[in-house]
Amino acid sequence: MQTKWAFSLRYVDTELVRPRWRLNGSRRVVPSVQIGFEYNPAAGELLPIATWFVMTEQGRRPAAFFGTSSDRIGSPEGKQAYYLTLAKNFERVPVSVYASLNYSEWDEGFNVPFGANIEVLPRITVQPLFDGDRMHLMATYSAQHFNVTLIHAWLERFGIAVSAGF
Repeated sequence: MQTKWAFSLRYVDTELVRPRWRLNGSRRVVPSVQIGFEYNPAAGELLPIATWFVMTEQGRRPAAFFGTSSDRIGSPEGKQAYYLTLAKNFERVPVSVYASLNYSEWDEGFNVPFGANIEVLPRITVQPLFDGDRMHLMATYSAQHFNVTLIHAWLERFGIAVSAGF
């Protein structure tokens, strides 16, 4: 089921103050466009987020979307990333993969984030990912309109995110 509104709150135990807490909110304004905000309370920073779902996954064809959000965990205040992402679910195995071509204002150049979602049990996935600079690992429990994610940022620091959609 597709939600119109989505919200998430994330905490990461990091020495850096800005990325410790983050609140995101977004709304699907038409079926192919989602817009919203990211709020970083330690920096008093409000940034835009947006996604345009260009192509849905069909058969062997991956899904494709363009978007913008803040740059990686730990990026300086005000730095955005702009990306084109391709994503593909594999029906015969409980795995989906993605890769992005990402322009980073922080790096002032391109990088290539990628990752996979691996279903280990019904409602539980593990996601190893590379954000274009560093590795992370996440484990998510998903309910109908609610998710809880444990985060191992940079494979050094732990965090948690809760999200809901309706």
